[in-house]
This record gives sequence, C-alpha cells and structure tokens, in this order.
Amino acid sequence: MNQIGNDDEIGTSADSLDLSPRPVSARQRRKRRPWPAIIVLLLVVVSGGVVLTKFLTSAIDYYCNVNEIGTKSGCEPGRRLRIQGVVDEGSVKNDGVNTKFDISFGGETLPVTYDGEPGGIFKECIPVVVHGILTDGIFLGDRVEVKHSNEYEAENPDRVDDEASTAEGTACLQ
Repeated sequence: MNQIGNDDEIGTSADSLDLSPRPVSARQRRKRRPWPAIIVLLLVVVSGGVVLTKFLTSAIDYYCNVNEIGTKSGCEPGRRLRIQGVVDEGSVKNDGVNTKFDISFGGETLPVTYDGEPGGIFKECIPVVVHGILTDGIFLGDRVEVKHSNEYEAENPDRVDDEASTAEGTACLQ
C-alpha cells in the first residue's frame, strides 16, 4: 500500500488540482525596473564626472612667472594660467566689484583684474600667485594665493625664485 501518488494517502484527488495557467493582469505583465536605483546611480556618475572635470581643469593650469608670459611654452595669452609675481606698491584699487592691481616679476609688470576682494593677508609688496586667463594684456583672475611661510619654499624650491621675489618685495618697501 505504499504507492507513490496514491490519492487517498496524500489527501487530494486528481479532480482538485487545477494546473491550468492563471490569467496575468496588466500590472503583473510589466516588468518592474529599479528606477530609484538607476536614478541614484546616474546621479553618482554625473557628480563624479563633475568633480573629476573640475580637478583635471585646475590640474592643467600652467604655472608662469610674469616675465615668462609669451616666452615660455604654455604661458600664452588666452589659456588658463597661474601667474606668480609681487603686488606693486600703490597699485591696489577696489571699486566694490573688482580689485585691480599690478604684479611684477623679473622686471616685467602685468595688470590684474580680480573678480571680488582677495581678502586674507593680501596686500601690496607681497608675492602672490593669481589663477585666471590673460586676455588683451590684462590678467583676469578668479583666485589669489598669498605666500604664507617658508614651509612652502622648502617643499617647492623649483616653484619660487626666492631672490627675484625677495628683490621685488623689498624694492616695494624702499
């Protein structure tokens, strides 16, 4: 009596099992897609691209001294540059929107128009690095870095010509 499939032992009859396919509703037919996950993934990819683009853009700014503009490869007008020089005495003028000043290095002078107020310890007769674009003989700056300490010079001796920047700065004070 130990037969497999004996309807009496299982407690079901062949008539009670309905194996016909069930009708599928329109809602069940549509395949559910993980839209929230796709949107989050797209936002992460886009924001990563923005950060990477911003990083790479600032990484390719050429570093030039004022006297190298037009003579050193990469220091041509019309491209994004970082220019080093000393702020000329008596040249700083602020009109409330822009700050205009001249920077000098190696006997050359360059007028700068900075969008805003440089702030911090920015003043005349100090070495600065201005980020921006040289257009029509005027450097349009959007960021100013001020020389802070001797630590930078010790870590980057090839970037700062101490004799030239010191000579420019002390000439300002005389």
